[in-house]
Amino acid sequence: MGRPKGGKNKQYSFEYKLRIVNEYVNDHESYSTLVSKYRIVFSVIHRWVRIYLDKGEEGLKGIHQRKGNPYAALHTSRKLSEIERLRLELMKKDIEIERLKKGYIVKGVGLKKEYVTCLGKTIK
Repeated sequence: MGRPKGGKNKQYSFEYKLRIVNEYVNDHESYSTLVSKYRIVFSVIHRWVRIYLDKGEEGLKGIHQRKGNPYAALHTSRKLSEIERLRLELMKKDIEIERLKKGYIVKGVGLKKEYVTCLGKTIK
């Protein structure tokens, strides 16, 4: 039933993606055939085809670059350089400033986290 929680996402080479997309575009293979043949879920193949049709081969080359929070790994890292530690601290301060602008603060951690408005009302 899928990959285990916390497992790595599968990464495919540019050539592999291009071969599958070319089979769809040039050889007129169906998505269901490609899913069965390569054992890749429909949504991944469909995404590759859309990107290829919009941006060409260059679009497929840029897919493997991860998006998301660049500081997420810093929370779990045991050894931080001084610059990384300062970046993490600055990020936390920026988040707190944005919360205060919106009119609430966060109290507690994990399941006991509460969002308290500046008027003192608690929001869960």
